[in-house]
Amino acid sequence: MAKIFITGSSDGLGLLAAQNLVSMGHEVFCHARNDARAKETALEISEATSIIVGDLSSMQETINIAKQVNDLGKFDAIIHNAGVYQLPASAKSKDDLPLTFAVNSIAPYILTALIHQPKRLIFLSSSMHMQGDASEKQLNEILENKNIPSYSDTKLHDLILALAVARKWPGVISNAVDPGWVPTKMGGSGAPDDLNKGFATQVWLAAANDDESKISGRYLHHKKEMHCNPQAKEIEVQEKFLAVCKEITGISFR
Repeated sequence: MAKIFITGSSDGLGLLAAQNLVSMGHEVFCHARNDARAKETALEISEATSIIVGDLSSMQETINIAKQVNDLGKFDAIIHNAGVYQLPASAKSKDDLPLTFAVNSIAPYILTALIHQPKRLIFLSSSMHMQGDASEKQLNEILENKNIPSYSDTKLHDLILALAVARKWPGVISNAVDPGWVPTKMGGSGAPDDLNKGFATQVWLAAANDDESKISGRYLHHKKEMHCNPQAKEIEVQEKFLAVCKEITGISFR
């Protein structure tokens, strides 16, 4: 039995992954943005061990989520599922960051930096990361408030973080997943991809025991390694992204 924490697991792919893992007998800790969402989640998945509450658009609340997780001991796997889609440029986080960037990029950085290293880390990316840009110019402009990262940029950031972890923490299995365009609240009812396949790879990476599930440093779609934006594999880009996150959050990556 594995001990697993899933961010953004009050609905969508996160909830489906949690329900599937619980049905397999694993110890699953869910996450909800606020108390009202936590109550709704408890009705959807009463078998969850507990539900951690905190708003990932707030750096301080994200830090508190990390503390709550650490207080529960070491985890076997963490799935960074939470995310928001393309939002208006005017949408800001509680720390006055672009909201999409705060939730999709900064929150997983904070949680990864602060939570005790699990055995496995899974970051949800997207095929749209291929249109993202993580060049030094682009990352510098984020620090200078001259650039608002797009959804594609943030999904590239998630892949960069996954590959940076795989490189810097050889004892941790770290991968990124493209779940596909599936019919969730985010994807819309007309999304063409298979909903069951949308969460299957995360579940497999978090809890399977076959050799293939234990290979680190990959970008996967439906359990198959895929070509990714080459920027994500560049060590200079990874280090620059980590430095930008440290500058914004004041939190060092261990």
